Amino acid sequence: MARKKGRDISGWLVIDKPAGVGSTDVVGKVRWALDAKKAGHAGTLDPDATGVLAIALGEATKTVPYLTEALKCYDFTVVWGAETSSDDASGAVIKTSEARPSEEAIRAALPAFIGDIMQVPPRVSAVKVDGERAYDLAREGEEVELAARPLWVESLELTALREGQADLRMVCGKGGYVRAIARDLGRALGCLGHVLVLRRIWSGPFEAAAGIAFDKIDRANQAELEAALLPLQSALTELPELHATEMGEIRILNGNPGQVTGHAEFGTEVWVSRQGRPLCIGNYMGGEVQPSRVFNL
Repeated sequence: MARKKGRDISGWLVIDKPAGVGSTDVVGKVRWALDAKKAGHAGTLDPDATGVLAIALGEATKTVPYLTEALKCYDFTVVWGAETSSDDASGAVIKTSEARPSEEAIRAALPAFIGDIMQVPPRVSAVKVDGERAYDLAREGEEVELAARPLWVESLELTALREGQADLRMVCGKGGYVRAIARDLGRALGCLGHVLVLRRIWSGPFEAAAGIAFDKIDRANQAELEAALLPLQSALTELPELHATEMGEIRILNGNPGQVTGHAEFGTEVWVSRQGRPLCIGNYMGGEVQPSRVFNL
């Protein structure tokens, strides 16, 4: 089997994604610019959306699930009076309404979208239906019924009002579709709505304000990109850190339970380091950690 080309480089690179670029395209350009052997992202952003897109390189890809599960914050603008095929401004208008909601009506409607809710994804989304992406089926003209999915919404607040539009900020968990929130809020208010502008402000510990601009991703800026790399453990802020003993380090790196110092609840998922070097993610078993993901750094 041919070996993957590229350098063994590990860490997180936070990109401030512009509109008009797909998440996969950003990953590909980062991998090319750094000549990295392996890269991936934690949480797709729609092509028209902007904001933080965290790219995992090398061994950091083993920590992607922990960032995917983290809370994320979005600022978005809803346009009232029209529903579109994609629930954002890129789709065709399929319904219109002359109604416009008052500020009081908007604020009164928001609590129904906070907490544990059920959400039907947009028809143009990456959700799979019988093995195919919903957006592919939509492009082929197929009408599909997408099942509602659970979503945790930490907060949803109105931040500004303009004629025919409202700015909102939402903090939510994994799998949230802002476009679906705009659509369902418009329906609840009896005026219809869709997303005009969407920006992800932060994702877990990563902030768009600290991200690298897309036009900086170039091999000519390789040293600058490497200097901006964050350690792989940056995505593990929700897990307790324990420290391996000298012998524990040897055993853990071989995939065996290893002795650690520090304490956590028995069975708790933790991450383990030795002299600042991350070794693994695993479960604390009372004085030892059983590794589930070992970092080969």
